[in-house]
Amino acid sequence: MNFYDILDDMFSEFEEYKDIKKGKGVRGTLITTISPKSDKLAAVVEAVHLASLLHDDVIDEAELRRGEFSINAKYGDFTAVMLGDIIYSRAFYELIDFGEKIAKTISNAVYLLSQGELEDVNLSKKMNLDKNRYLDMIYKKTASLIEASCKAAAIAENLNENDFGLYGKNIGLAFQIIDDLLDITQDEKTLGKPAMLDFKEGKMTLPYIYLYEAMDEKDKLKSMFKKDLNKEQKEWIKEKMKEYKIIEKCYTEAKELVNEAKKVIKKYNFPKLEIIADKIINRKF
Repeated sequence: MNFYDILDDMFSEFEEYKDIKKGKGVRGTLITTISPKSDKLAAVVEAVHLASLLHDDVIDEAELRRGEFSINAKYGDFTAVMLGDIIYSRAFYELIDFGEKIAKTISNAVYLLSQGELEDVNLSKKMNLDKNRYLDMIYKKTASLIEASCKAAAIAENLNENDFGLYGKNIGLAFQIIDDLLDITQDEKTLGKPAMLDFKEGKMTLPYIYLYEAMDEKDKLKSMFKKDLNKEQKEWIKEKMKEYKIIEKCYTEAKELVNEAKKVIKKYNFPKLEIIADKIINRKF
């Protein structure tokens, strides 16, 4: 059984679970690449990630997830929250089997992830222009579980957990930066959700922070913050991103993170990890 089969076996009794489309499986794939025998651990971590998405969609009042109606849109917030709690609970129940060190590594990441969710909400209340606060939030909300996945797999194989943890942290940060860019550059069909949704939801992602710093028309950008933008306004933002080379700047930062990640695990001879790292930044713009 691969980790997707194990996931299905764990939760197929819940009717609503069948409506959750399988995601990219990045965390599970990283775990089984580092530790091929750890399919069940991969399933547990993917379950944790899935539960966090269910809660995230409720917080964001999101109607779409991966191009389909979200669980909260189909069944209501109560069902989405409770299904998320059920998945979290089962994941932690299974996590005990992997020993204290691995259990604490994953549990701590979930603690950080929850902090990141709360900080994301708080940062969205006003126009955040602090890059460090934003990077700290995406580390907690996105990168911490990827970091922990790589650490846990390394522990299972008696490898240096710090090296693999740095790899995971860096590709996690790069993953989110690229997602920030795709939110601006891609359309709804490609994204599976409305384009430029971040800005409407009050999320000053890295491209917007850099754009605000670079541009003269700060008041105009401020006036669009948390608004339902029309086509002309979206095009104006895209043009300004192009004028100030913001997309290139953010992409360069993501690439630097990925290069450092590849460098730190080079000596372990995991070519698939290097391929995964490259795929994270080579998504279509």
